Amino acid sequence: MALANRLRKDYAWVKTPLIIGAPMRLISLAPLAVRISRAGGIGFIAAGTDVSTLETELISAQRLLEENQIPSQSGLPIGVGFINWGADQAVSISLLGRFKPAAAWFFAPRSVHDLVSWTEQTRTATPTTKVWVQVGCVKDAVEVARACKPDVLVVQGTDAGGHGLAQGAGIVSLLPEVADAIEALVKEGTVEETPLLMAAGGIVEGRGVAAALALGAAGVVMGTRFLASSEATIAAGYRGEVVKASDGGQNTVRTKVYDSLRGTTGWSQGYNARGVVNRSYVEALGGLDEEENKKLYEEALKKGDAGWGVDGRLATYAGAGVGLVKDVKKAGDIVEEVRANATGVLERLGKNSIGK
Repeated sequence: MALANRLRKDYAWVKTPLIIGAPMRLISLAPLAVRISRAGGIGFIAAGTDVSTLETELISAQRLLEENQIPSQSGLPIGVGFINWGADQAVSISLLGRFKPAAAWFFAPRSVHDLVSWTEQTRTATPTTKVWVQVGCVKDAVEVARACKPDVLVVQGTDAGGHGLAQGAGIVSLLPEVADAIEALVKEGTVEETPLLMAAGGIVEGRGVAAALALGAAGVVMGTRFLASSEATIAAGYRGEVVKASDGGQNTVRTKVYDSLRGTTGWSQGYNARGVVNRSYVEALGGLDEEENKKLYEEALKKGDAGWGVDGRLATYAGAGVGLVKDVKKAGDIVEEVRANATGVLERLGKNSIGK
């Protein structure tokens, strides 16, 4: 109850268990973010590394919200996600100050010093906007908590789709260890208040949500599940492969191959991305020259939706939980369904607990 009250204090519209839409670059735009928040979750617009269209997306979100406002302590009841190594800081801070979203999600800065600058300037520009920072290991969580005092730490396990730490742990072991490390900082007085912990990585349905809550999460982040939502800005070929995929632990892989082929090479050595295994990866592993692989990738782009698939070449970023995604639904329906299923799991566990 205390946790739910704290969430609603910062985000008045949310319902628990809290479902959050990951800021997936080029995919999570205003329609998806607003729809998730309307369903009682927290939706994020993905600014990513290029903020040139962020103003347009924020204006679009404002318009979508005009007819049926969502109560918010800040300007917009959605968040904005940035990949800090590439995003223009001055433009980003200016837009945050103008639109005042409920949350600003920061990820992959060049250094903690850069992250401190982002967080301090955000809090000056828009004090009501909560600072979220994504981390993938205990060391980074402790460093960020000490330096930035974030309102939220998004703890991402290695099962996550898209970009994250190349070396990491699954959420089952990572989240409790992060929670213990942060609690130690609070006890020693280094951190005044425990940041809320949000679990990310491999969670696509109610059972995963219930497990994450048991591990100590205040809410869960889902990306792969929302790839199969009608509001996601995604090619039909990409979405179709997400629904078709199975056995995610075997049929997805963490690699830098897709970044190299797509030209998204600004990521530091410590990061890679998880995607569905296809010919681009298999042939790279078999020794295909990178320049030749790039040419084949460019040719696949011209094929449109036919360029995706295990026999295709286009990057299909998705998490290890992709095999649990079975259909395409409206984002609001996904939020409500996952929340209801998670609640049902928790209630059954309560009834079946030892001593009951």
